[in-house]
Amino acid sequence: MGCGTSSAEAACGLAVHYLASAFRALPPAQVFRSLIASFALADADPRYVGVNIVQPEDWPVSMRDYDLHMAMFRFLEGKYPRVHRTMHAGELAFGLVPPAGIRNHMRKALDAGAERIGHGVAIAYEDDAAGTLRRMARDHVAVEINLSSNDVILGVRGGEHPIQLYRRFGVPVTLSTDDQGILRTDLTQEYMRAAREQGLHYADLKQVTRASLEFAFVPGESLWRGRVPGEPVAACTAGFDAAPCRALLARSEKARLQVTLEQRLDAFEQGLDRLMPAPGGKG
Repeated sequence: MGCGTSSAEAACGLAVHYLASAFRALPPAQVFRSLIASFALADADPRYVGVNIVQPEDWPVSMRDYDLHMAMFRFLEGKYPRVHRTMHAGELAFGLVPPAGIRNHMRKALDAGAERIGHGVAIAYEDDAAGTLRRMARDHVAVEINLSSNDVILGVRGGEHPIQLYRRFGVPVTLSTDDQGILRTDLTQEYMRAAREQGLHYADLKQVTRASLEFAFVPGESLWRGRVPGEPVAACTAGFDAAPCRALLARSEKARLQVTLEQRLDAFEQGLDRLMPAPGGKG
């Protein structure tokens, strides 16, 4: 891509960070070791910004040891308080596991310190789903929506998917691909599915895009006040070129990425305005 040269492609400027992941379908001692390694790595290496727990949630060992895995998270959070946590939880569908198996995984993940929830497809089947949704909205716990993955793996699509339920309760929503190597999808396809199958409009997708950075575990202060994308902090209300805002951008990678996104959104919208004919005009 010509990185480091005058002809470098735009992708050379991509910010890359990692999540260290533990595997939930292994014997308990192995899961615990992988979680210890993940927490220690994220605590020591700035390239790693948090931890996750992965592998199918419906597999027998994952279901049997779910409470134990949550206890492991709680224990390690006490040892590594600086490490961020996201958890795949609620990646289940009715009929995939016994009914009792989909009643509380998301609530338990929140109790175990999840700052983001991956998938969250089974939210409507949980005990006190409304309470859990209000809690996520109140505590700014985002849900990572994976439309293609949930369709292919769980058979959940269209109106059966809870993305609109999350949005109605004010839960921060992001879009992600899950496993690109298996599903052969990319973010463009996920955004297209959100528009075509879930009825999200441009303004909705713009907020989803902003949320993807706001709730990412990127180091630094946010550009947005109260974690509400679109409302700048006091330092930047006078503009991104104001001295207080420049000082914020100098010390915060997250704010710099957020400003870059805003500039790209502005450029996209201006380009779209030039392409679209004026009302009543000729195109």
